[in-house]
Amino acid sequence: MIKGVILDLDGTLIDSMGMWFDIDRRFLVEQGVTDPPSGISWKIKQMTIENAAEFMISSFGLDMTPKQIIRRIEELVREEYEHNIPLKKGAAELIAFLDEKGIPYGTATATYKGLAEAAMRRCGILDGMSFLLTDKEYPNGKGFPDIFLGAAELLGTAPSETLVIEDSIHCIETASGAGFITAAVYDKASDAEWEKIKSLADHSFMELGEVRSLFEDMENE
Repeated sequence: MIKGVILDLDGTLIDSMGMWFDIDRRFLVEQGVTDPPSGISWKIKQMTIENAAEFMISSFGLDMTPKQIIRRIEELVREEYEHNIPLKKGAAELIAFLDEKGIPYGTATATYKGLAEAAMRRCGILDGMSFLLTDKEYPNGKGFPDIFLGAAELLGTAPSETLVIEDSIHCIETASGAGFITAAVYDKASDAEWEKIKSLADHSFMELGEVRSLFEDMENE
């Protein structure tokens, strides 16, 4: 019996992963780099933000300090969260379903709280959340089960009766290892890992709205 739900944000509730993989290219083009190398965003994603800024300066001759680069990229990201990033397909339907059934839910994300709140408020899904947990409350992130266990405590549910919905391998692994029921939802940013993600999760779906079938199955048992 699933009595509570913990939802990821990026790549699960909102369609933001493509933005994260494109934001560095957008910044470089803005700075006059007309044709950034293919794969540059993936390379930069392996670095800390400070190292990434230094890499851009040395590789492209940018006349900016690392702090200026970081500040500008943060501005571009904030603009996307506050104005542009849409819900993933089926997200609104799943939230409406959980509300209708009286199943409590909340979000656990690695995204800055202000950005997460801005996107969720604009998309109309913030008010129904029982909580919004981020790295601010749980600095170890989702590589450790603390954030999921804290979320379950807020829901008033045990891990074994709490559904964690995620799109990434390490989050599924962490939640599953802590005894949660896991559902993987497809995101094109993780396409290359999708088969492995499916093998690790208890359930897998191509669209978020399809998660409703788990609750419908329970009602039919």
